[in-house]
Amino acid sequence: MSSVCRMLVLGAVLCVSLVSCDRQPMPAPHPDEPAVRAFLERYFSTWSSQDMDGYGGCFAPEARVTYVEKGGALSSQGLTDFLHGQKMGHELSKVPMKEVPLLMQISGDMRVAQAAVSWKLTKGDVVETGWDYFTLRKGPDGWRIVSLVFYQD
Repeated sequence: MSSVCRMLVLGAVLCVSLVSCDRQPMPAPHPDEPAVRAFLERYFSTWSSQDMDGYGGCFAPEARVTYVEKGGALSSQGLTDFLHGQKMGHELSKVPMKEVPLLMQISGDMRVAQAAVSWKLTKGDVVETGWDYFTLRKGPDGWRIVSLVFYQD
């Protein structure tokens, strides 16, 4: 092999090596991902249909919910206060509100799952977006939210 060919082969191997070094391996899918996705879809659909009993059933009784304001301040509530606020928000809204998930990133194991979900909230002509960060626990009755941290973009 000529020295020019050797140099070209060496250069090609070096380029491939450099490009592949930068790639991160894809994480394995969550072992119960279909059930977690279905649970999260139910979370959003019950809220949007104003089924507050179904929505409340998505949470473990000891769940905490934290809202992160644009400036970074935190507002945290227990489940009872949070659910009351959600119910009042629907009752006081002049237009129906619908929230749908856009993207779900799910990780964890069969005991605990974490999910980052981007969402779109439509209130009449107003559209807002944001993120929900869930920590879920699997119990005998399925997945339940133990912690929710959320914010609007």
